[in-house]
Amino acid sequence: MHTILIVDDQTGIRLLLNEVFKKEGFHTLLAANGKQALQQAEETPPDVVLLDMKIPGMDGIEILKGLKKLQQDIRVIMMTAYGELDVIEESIDNGACCYFTKPFDVFEIRNAVKEMLRD
Repeated sequence: MHTILIVDDQTGIRLLLNEVFKKEGFHTLLAANGKQALQQAEETPPDVVLLDMKIPGMDGIEILKGLKKLQQDIRVIMMTAYGELDVIEESIDNGACCYFTKPFDVFEIRNAVKEMLRD
C-alpha cells in the first residue's frame, strides 16, 4: 500500500485530499505545518508528498528541502495558490516533481499521483 503525506495548513484541503486518497486505497498521513510534515516523513517515509507552498512558520521550499534531506528520491507535488513563477521554479529546482495551482481539480492530482507511482 502506497503512503501519501498531505501537507497543508487549511483543514478543508487536508480532509478533502485525505478522503480522495483513502477511497483509492492509499495510506494517508496529514500534517498542518512543516514540523509535523518532517516528523511524519521521518517516522513513516511516504511514497508521495502533496505539499502546499504557503504554510505559516516554514514555507513549502524549506519543507521540500527538509524532505529531500530525509529521503533524496522522495516525490513531491507542490500546491500553490499563486502564479508566482519564481517560487514554482525554485521548488522544481529543489526537486519537486510538478505543481498544481489552487483551486485545483482533486482528480487531476489523484491521477498525477497514480501516474507517478506506476514508475
